[in-house]
Amino acid sequence: MAEIVLVRHGQANSAAKDELSYDRLSDLGHQQARWLGEHLSATNGHFDNVICGDMRRHRETAAGIGFDNPQVDARWNELSYFALSEALERKTGAPHPGDTGGFITHVDEVFSHWKADGLDDVPETYANFDARVTAALEDAAQLGGRSLVVTSTGVIAMVLRHVLDLSHHGHMKMIVQTANTSLHRVERLHDTFYVAEYGATPHLDAPERRAARTHY
Repeated sequence: MAEIVLVRHGQANSAAKDELSYDRLSDLGHQQARWLGEHLSATNGHFDNVICGDMRRHRETAAGIGFDNPQVDARWNELSYFALSEALERKTGAPHPGDTGGFITHVDEVFSHWKADGLDDVPETYANFDARVTAALEDAAQLGGRSLVVTSTGVIAMVLRHVLDLSHHGHMKMIVQTANTSLHRVERLHDTFYVAEYGATPHLDAPERRAARTHY
């Protein structure tokens, strides 16, 4: 059996207007990662493999957890949401959202157009994103043992869509409900993937830390 524990990165620069500005942890994001590392060390912190995407926020989160030298695999990188948003605006005139409520509606519209190959001049197609995430998951399972993977919301949601065979609506719900530094455990048994845990934030369960739970 292979166990893969997916971790969303800590809170990044949520006020950013482009990918480069977004790709760094906030002070709270660093603290979230440290708290998660403490929790894992106190429970079952041994991992046979530690992997992260090739983004600054992934590496910073892995380091905060306590892993300074993870295996870097760019297939675990997030989709280019700002580029997709710009492509949608060129097509429909819909601006990038300025608040959480707007994002929930916006992400559904972005993905609907992206899945239908309706966005021009984007870094990758939806099919290519799906394929790279599925391949990364398969390769992590082939490593065997217990693996920790630090990645991003879009990737985690795609893994869950694949494993649970989610509808478009279910897929979108996963995207908007994935908290920073949340844990998502996938197990592979007899060539089949199963979701064993979704969206856990045990390191933020204490009353004094509940305000530190973030999605953006």
